Amino acid sequence: MMRFMISVRRRWLLPLTLSSWMVFIYFFWKTGDPFPILSAKHGIFTIEQAISRVGVIGVTVMAILSGFGAVNAPYCYMTVFMRPVGGVHIAQMERKLMHTMEMIVAKKRRLCLLEKEAAQSAFTRGSDSQSGLFQRLWGSVSFSSNSLKDQISSLNMEIVPLEELSRYLFLEVVELRNMKDRLDYSKTWQGQYFNVLGHFFSVYCMWKIFISTVNIVFDRVGKVDPVTRGIEIAVKYMGFQLDVRFWSQHVSFLLVGVIAVTSIRGLLITLTKFFYMLSSTKSSNLIVLLLAQIMGMYFVSSVLLMRMNMPHEYRSIITEVLGDLQFNFYHRWFDVMFLISALVSIAFLWLAHKQTPIMSES
Repeated sequence: MMRFMISVRRRWLLPLTLSSWMVFIYFFWKTGDPFPILSAKHGIFTIEQAISRVGVIGVTVMAILSGFGAVNAPYCYMTVFMRPVGGVHIAQMERKLMHTMEMIVAKKRRLCLLEKEAAQSAFTRGSDSQSGLFQRLWGSVSFSSNSLKDQISSLNMEIVPLEELSRYLFLEVVELRNMKDRLDYSKTWQGQYFNVLGHFFSVYCMWKIFISTVNIVFDRVGKVDPVTRGIEIAVKYMGFQLDVRFWSQHVSFLLVGVIAVTSIRGLLITLTKFFYMLSSTKSSNLIVLLLAQIMGMYFVSSVLLMRMNMPHEYRSIITEVLGDLQFNFYHRWFDVMFLISALVSIAFLWLAHKQTPIMSES
């Protein structure tokens, strides 16, 4: 029987795999229908058709992660968002947790004794005869059995909410200790450095949200890369004597490398945390396959977006590699998704911060 089931599974393995792959290809191909990424001169089997659809998915993932990161980084690092937590309050919560656990243990001990007594009573009724004195005492024994059942049911009903309360108190204690550790860490040199870094990210987040809004409203896409624009401002308004063409090439190359390394590192850290929660012995192959798909899409999308950070004469190289795509669309789409992700993250963190009570030594 087992061999027959294994043979049936193997027989259906290839058809199910092909069917799943065809469904994926269909929805992947339909991804490009709502977006202006197609061109009349591109055939169905050209590389532009595939990369344009990969870019839509990858840019969406990048924008969502970037929007959340731009908001979450200052929230995590800046001391102004940290609630004051006192050791007295932590001790009070721990005493409440210990008292709740003691109540649960006492009630479960009482429950075990009642269940044992009920089992012995049932065994006695089953082994004794139903005549003489035992027959006269049957009424009192039956009443005692019903009373035990009621007590057991009542104890079970009391234990369930106590266990829920203990889980809530445990999570509260863990959260309070994490807040206390963050406050202690913020007083160190490294914590102060991250506090300054959090202020920088706050300014960047506000600037990026403003620029994204301007780009969306006015349908604007930058023609000059940020490095060249910054060097031109330094030369024109600050009086620096620099070779704009020379330094823009080298600084842009360095900036592109830093962006590539940090963005991929951030993606791997995020995916590691996500897959750690889902990992199991049966899902390892699926996780590896999904990671390969996401990394490929993310890398292609990074190249699409990094093109804007390069000097104009070097953008043609990426165009030759990826094909004649609608690059302006991807930048506008990134701005839209970044703005949505940032605003949703701000609303979520604001609600979470508002619901967190202020705790101090007093």
